[in-house]
Amino acid sequence: MAAVSNSNQDISASIGGILNEKHRAGHLQVLKTFTAALREREYRDAVEEQAFSSLLQVLTRLSDELQAVRETSEDLQSVGLQLQLTAECFRAQRNSCVQSTRNQSLLRELGFVDVSLKLLNFLQKSHLESIDGIFEALRCGIQFLGNLAVGHQMCKDDIWELSFPNLFLELLRADDEKTVSYASMVLHTCLDEAKVEEMSKPQNIQLAFRVMELCRTQPELDWTVLIATQHFLKSSDLVENMYSGMSHHERVTLLELLFAQLREEDSEECGVPPSVARFVANSFQTGCGAVLTLATGSASSNEVLQEALTVISLLDVLCEMTSGHRQFMFLQDHPDLLMTTVELLGQVHAIGKASKNIFSAAQNFSSFSGDGDSSPVIGFKAHLIRLIGNLCHSNTNNQNKVRELEGIPLILDNCNIDSNNPFISQWAIFAIRNLLEKNLQNQELVAELERCGPADYSALRELGFLVEERDGGLLLKSVRKDS
Repeated sequence: MAAVSNSNQDISASIGGILNEKHRAGHLQVLKTFTAALREREYRDAVEEQAFSSLLQVLTRLSDELQAVRETSEDLQSVGLQLQLTAECFRAQRNSCVQSTRNQSLLRELGFVDVSLKLLNFLQKSHLESIDGIFEALRCGIQFLGNLAVGHQMCKDDIWELSFPNLFLELLRADDEKTVSYASMVLHTCLDEAKVEEMSKPQNIQLAFRVMELCRTQPELDWTVLIATQHFLKSSDLVENMYSGMSHHERVTLLELLFAQLREEDSEECGVPPSVARFVANSFQTGCGAVLTLATGSASSNEVLQEALTVISLLDVLCEMTSGHRQFMFLQDHPDLLMTTVELLGQVHAIGKASKNIFSAAQNFSSFSGDGDSSPVIGFKAHLIRLIGNLCHSNTNNQNKVRELEGIPLILDNCNIDSNNPFISQWAIFAIRNLLEKNLQNQELVAELERCGPADYSALRELGFLVEERDGGLLLKSVRKDS
């Protein structure tokens, strides 16, 4: 311990000496020695406050000097060393905070947060972008903020107060991938429910839009995806405000993230609130007619196509929400959702049978080879049937409603294989099973169907039902699977 104490005093004195001299390469080595020493837990736990006070003075001096730089050749020659020294100060600060609540608190109390953020703000906006070392200093400074914030609420709050929303937004727009990644990490670390609600306000929502843009354009940046899935999707206000201000292309990205979150393993309680599910259902009901334009030449513009793709994504999310997520089964009672879905299925089916178009059934299985462009409505009709089946599961009112809407014959008419709708026959079987379960009126309807040409009831046989002719009509009988 005595050796550590002596080392503390020597390094502290060396750092203090930098303040009285013109910057030179030897000062960089002093800071590197301090940075290296702080990697050791024993030294980190014993470092004296004076060493940090001296380091803060060095950082403050560097900040003042960099902000006073003029574009003269003499000044620019010194900037490179100043940026190296700045980066090394940040590295020392970063290392000091690793698994050390004591040092996090000490650096906060000494004023490192304010000085560091002012310096980062200057570096991000400065005219020094072309000088080597600018991004190294930025990266190290942001890493320091991340380490300072981990597990320390007061540090998180200080960083948020001084950085939100403008500095966060500027850093996420930086022309340097690592800077953006580290800034995303800090944002994720600082966020909580109250801060997410702040982001939903109109004057702050551009930061949320930037995060979503990064999710779309740079999906390899894991931190932005985590921000969206672990924070954004849990706020109905933010989801609704973002959605209303997004293009259809951007909405698809949001819905794809929501879909992926719902598909995560062990997501019985995925954190997505019921209000988000209601919003998705309302948005689907309001905009679902846009898909019908794909059958005509009116879908020539990219905007119209993107609007239709948004509807398709909304349907995918609704199918997933109502598949095994008990917290979303209230959607079975969502006003007019079932009626809208059955009517849309009827429209799509009728359009596909009326003429050769994008909704027509096909037997072209070569389209699944992965070569060429696939139809934007692949699986759409099958997913409509899937949603109907989900909404009717163990729900007598909805079973009856589908019968009243003449949806049962419609679904039976979709039991054939269709390459434009993979697994449509399976989803139709699933839906019919849910419609007939414990519902004698629906069973009688199927049994009493008059033959209008050859009928194929193989789908019903798969369900465990047998259709027999009797007295000029059809009788539906349950068949034991072990018989």
